[in-house]
Amino acid sequence: MADRKLNYHWSARGFIAPGVLLVAVLLYLPLLWTLYLSFTTYNGLGSPVWTGLSNYATMFKDPDFVGSMFNTLLWVAGTLIVPVGLGLGLALLTFNLKGGVWLRLPFLIPYAISGIGVGLIWSFVLQSDGALDQALQLFGIVDPPRWLLDAPLNTVVMIVAASWQGVGVNALLFTIGLQSIPKEPLEAARLDGATGARLFGTMLWPMLRPLTTVVIGLSIVSSLKTFDIVLGMTKGGPGRVSETLALTMYNDTFVNSQYGLGSAIAVFLTVVTLLASVLYLRQQLSKKNEI
Repeated sequence: MADRKLNYHWSARGFIAPGVLLVAVLLYLPLLWTLYLSFTTYNGLGSPVWTGLSNYATMFKDPDFVGSMFNTLLWVAGTLIVPVGLGLGLALLTFNLKGGVWLRLPFLIPYAISGIGVGLIWSFVLQSDGALDQALQLFGIVDPPRWLLDAPLNTVVMIVAASWQGVGVNALLFTIGLQSIPKEPLEAARLDGATGARLFGTMLWPMLRPLTTVVIGLSIVSSLKTFDIVLGMTKGGPGRVSETLALTMYNDTFVNSQYGLGSAIAVFLTVVTLLASVLYLRQQLSKKNEI
């Protein structure tokens, strides 16, 4: 019996071994290699030269890196407030509304467009003498803001572009959450006189908390690694004033061939994303346990 059980365990390990090996090759080995490169000077040719923490010291002294951290924080705040907030509002307005699914559909279409595609569309709209500037001229505004040239305005308008893409899917997720709420407690609350904001604050919002945790968590992770929309709209410019951490990592690694410095930024971004996710989830779980 013991031999049969042992053979069963080894058979099970044999079935999962290819998956574990694939994860190790595609995930863990590149992560370890990046971590090693972050302590070296390497330009892609020859062998890496061990330099210790010099890349990290250079990284934090670089004003472009500090600027990209500020822009990334703007992205985190903006994508939490705008697409998540508008998605929740859209879900509440169209929930239980006849034809509500057709009202949400136009907001879902941009989600099917790639980030680079969104960037190109909004670049056409926001470039100097572009579609928006020409529309404003019809209203007598002949000296509009330089949407993509002045910081931090360029980061703000890129957040708007990302929100245009993300509102629909957030509305869909919140609608699914609203549909999963039992109707009996809501009917009882309405009989007690709870309507509008009071009904939302006392009943709907607490019941949406598990889904809200997922939506906000995904938004935080997505905003921390923002890359494609910025690359498509400004390429981090003018100069490097609109770069995010992900784009700074890309430029230092593949444009400037500073693989050690780029790897240090990649490690820093990974740690920040991991810490933000863990701290947020711990906070939400502690609130759930208190309830």
